[in-house]
Amino acid sequence: MSTDPLLARARELWEDLASVPVSFTPTGGVNVVVSPESRMCPAGWVGLVVLGGSAIVTAPGEDAATTVRDALANLPVEALAGADSVRGVLPVARVLGPAALAYVSDEGFRPAPARGLTVEQLPGAHPDLRSLEKLVGGQEAGEAALDEITSPAFVVRTAGEVVAAAGYRAWPRRTAHVSVLTAPQWRGRGLARVTGSAAVAHALAAGLLPQWRARVPASRRAALALGFRELGAQLGIELA
Repeated sequence: MSTDPLLARARELWEDLASVPVSFTPTGGVNVVVSPESRMCPAGWVGLVVLGGSAIVTAPGEDAATTVRDALANLPVEALAGADSVRGVLPVARVLGPAALAYVSDEGFRPAPARGLTVEQLPGAHPDLRSLEKLVGGQEAGEAALDEITSPAFVVRTAGEVVAAAGYRAWPRRTAHVSVLTAPQWRGRGLARVTGSAAVAHALAAGLLPQWRARVPASRRAALALGFRELGAQLGIELA
């Protein structure tokens, strides 16, 4: 059993999302289970999560589980969340990720200074958030999923227009899955840190575990600046 409380809570979350009994091996290794209802990946896909040198994998059926179990036995755990590594041992049709999984505690949180910016709260269904999503475009807006947040949205405006926003969606195990989105022309100015900081502070005040899932280096840097620790990664695989 890990003595790292942050890692322990993160593992409990993903064990829950597997939707069948499974656990991360304390000494490292990979546990592959059959879970057609897994919430670790899209339906019919293989879901893989590595946390703290151990991994759990869900497969949609027995045949897929056998294929994955045999293939991943040839890879070290640290290579499991690498798309290229997995493609080398499995017949892969499509891949989602890998995405870094980062978490922060009250003690580790480093709030971002507003630096003269005004952070406003809006309800998650506010039309100004939909305008920001249209400005950014479908794929990035879909990944951020601001339309799914259950918290208030924390936004920064310029000339009345929302140019950056953050919030979080309530996940199992009292987890706050953070969403951050910034208009393209306003990136590189620290707005993700400022809005994300407000969302994380709100989550911590509610006793939740903030989770920041990111693929883009700039998003990962924003999380690290706020005190998040990258504990692992998530990968979704559609077998050919």
